[in-house]
Amino acid sequence: MFDDAIAALSTPPGEGGIGIIRLSGKGVIDTVQQIFLPATGQELSQRRGFTLTLGWILDRQGNKIDQVLVGIMRAPHSYTGEDVVEINCHGGSIPVRRCLQRCLEIGLRMADPGEFTKRAFLNGRLDLSQAEAVIDIIRAKTDRGLKLALLQLEGNMGCIGAIEDQLLQINALVEASMDFPEEVGDLDYDEIRSLLQRTLLDLNQVITAGIRNEVYREGINVVICGKPNVGKSSLLNALLKKDKAIVTDIPGTTRDVIEDYINVRDIPVKIIDTAGIRATEDVVETIGVEKSKKVMQQADLLVLILDGADGITGEDLDIYHNINRDRLIVFVNKEDLEEKKISPEELSTLFAGVRIIHGSAQTDMGFEELEAAVEEMVLIGALPCDGMEIMINLRQKEALQRCRAQIESALQHLGQVSDDCLSVDTWGALETLGEISGKTVKEEVLDRIFHNFCIGK
Repeated sequence: MFDDAIAALSTPPGEGGIGIIRLSGKGVIDTVQQIFLPATGQELSQRRGFTLTLGWILDRQGNKIDQVLVGIMRAPHSYTGEDVVEINCHGGSIPVRRCLQRCLEIGLRMADPGEFTKRAFLNGRLDLSQAEAVIDIIRAKTDRGLKLALLQLEGNMGCIGAIEDQLLQINALVEASMDFPEEVGDLDYDEIRSLLQRTLLDLNQVITAGIRNEVYREGINVVICGKPNVGKSSLLNALLKKDKAIVTDIPGTTRDVIEDYINVRDIPVKIIDTAGIRATEDVVETIGVEKSKKVMQQADLLVLILDGADGITGEDLDIYHNINRDRLIVFVNKEDLEEKKISPEELSTLFAGVRIIHGSAQTDMGFEELEAAVEEMVLIGALPCDGMEIMINLRQKEALQRCRAQIESALQHLGQVSDDCLSVDTWGALETLGEISGKTVKEEVLDRIFHNFCIGK
């Protein structure tokens, strides 16, 4: 519990139906009572938790600033574990600003980024993985990403706790053999090896599942490329279901990189349209072509568009020979037209081993197959994880990998070093794993984590 009280706007600034000012800390209910005039009934200090009270926030002269609903949540049954007050103002910038300023005038401090959630962690309301799930919920771009983040908020990292219990058992056996050799006897290396191997197996499963599901948080970049006038911008507009890019019959219409987001089978996808790749003397178009080549190099997946009514040209093949084929999908556009100049034999010969989809940006033909290909190529090579629904961030993955290295080191040196040297790895693995829940995390790491949160959360 902290000695000071904090305040911040928890809803986006600007006009809206409602603006919420969140306050938390010791004595915050009594403090807010100084500037709150209830419409009827009891004062805030007499109200039970989880109640709303209608009234007005008053300025220094006792004039009404805004009519509000004040919600109170008493410690420890609140988000932060402290007394919490939420002032529900009208959603205009002026009433919200004046109400927040009034709270600061009576001694509350402006909250740091993520400080409400940080207090929830430090007061034991959430562990660190649950606190990090809060930001994942806010930033979720798909239903799948939201589901995984909600599971983590609900404590779905229980598999980490099970591994911690196994490491505790291993360390207890090692310590007992060192501290009480006469009663316990020598360390049973076969038993320790079996426990370490089982722990390593469980840990690998968590890492595998986390890496496999990471795409649902981070998403991927998919770049549409090809020569001018093959239908790149038309495909972008069709996938987005809006006119994002200008479409004309004039080659070189798109001269810059155009991007937007779509949801492909619960995978957040940044879809990027590029300038037609060709040699040109136009200065502006040349810049656009160079920018397009850069984003093509950085793409997770490439969709090379071919004009089914025009046939495969030297420009098409030049582009194809200069991109990574392991992350390539070929989309043969304009397949809805009767006249086709690309044969299946030509495609299989020139683009051997590449996923080829026949479709049309005008009729949405081939779009389902394209989405299936994107999902398949994103998850290709990802090991099965037995349906484990867990999502880990970069910090958590790095801690899990360090823990795995320490367990592997313990297995490698088991029986070759003294028990106290062995315990360096086994205790180190347990301490490293504690960084996931926050049991052993350093203060500077905490500051870095919560600095990424918005103010008011």
